[in-house]
Amino acid sequence: MKELSVRTCRLLITGASGSGTTTLGRELATSLAIPHADVDDYFWVPTSPPYTQKRDPAARLALMAELFLPRDSWVLSGSVMGWGGGLIEKFDGVVFLTLDPGKRMDRLGNRESLRYGDTIKVGGFNEQAHQEFLDWARGYDDPDFTGRSLVEHERWLAGLSCPVLRLDSAQPVSSLLSAVHSWLP
Repeated sequence: MKELSVRTCRLLITGASGSGTTTLGRELATSLAIPHADVDDYFWVPTSPPYTQKRDPAARLALMAELFLPRDSWVLSGSVMGWGGGLIEKFDGVVFLTLDPGKRMDRLGNRESLRYGDTIKVGGFNEQAHQEFLDWARGYDDPDFTGRSLVEHERWLAGLSCPVLRLDSAQPVSSLLSAVHSWLP
């Protein structure tokens, strides 16, 4: 009798906020019929308004270990730079998405408007948080920015031992999906 061989597929889809990591991650996981997880669901404590309280890194990793890391295959979207070192050896590959900064900021503005509506407008309940988020997101392309940045991402990617696929996420999601499928063994 021939032995059955099952291939694992544990991928990280990463890039700047607004580059499409979550969208591609969901689509890829669906196409491969494997679970998808988003880093934000582990990084942030659920609050109202959202994204105001960070989980301790050890708690993030423990929650991930409990919910999806032991599985043979999964797609994780987001950034684990600076706190997810224990995850790196689990990755079979990393997909790094880039996007023109202007297009990325337009995407973020549209996404924020859909999520929060009038609450982010001048005088709105979430105006300040929205402006702080956009300022942080703009910093990604500034080489002197001290937060998550392209420079830091490149440094982090250079230290990985797994393969890295770089894609420009200005392409349609279907094209990105095809590129990842072609790249996978």
